[in-house]
Amino acid sequence: MSHEERIAQHTARAAACIREEERGDVPGWVMITLMSAVLVAGLLAIAQPALQGLFNDAINQVSR
Repeated sequence: MSHEERIAQHTARAAACIREEERGDVPGWVMITLMSAVLVAGLLAIAQPALQGLFNDAINQVSR
């Protein structure tokens, strides 16, 4: 086996390992993103009346 063939074989193995490692990370990132979105939506649903009140008070003070 020539030097170039060994390099090509090693490169192919390394690329396969990288693809396998990256493949396992995607579901974790998807789960983190989904959980973050649900958390933000939940907090917004709970805090929306208070935030609207703060906004309306601020607008009323500026428009006086």
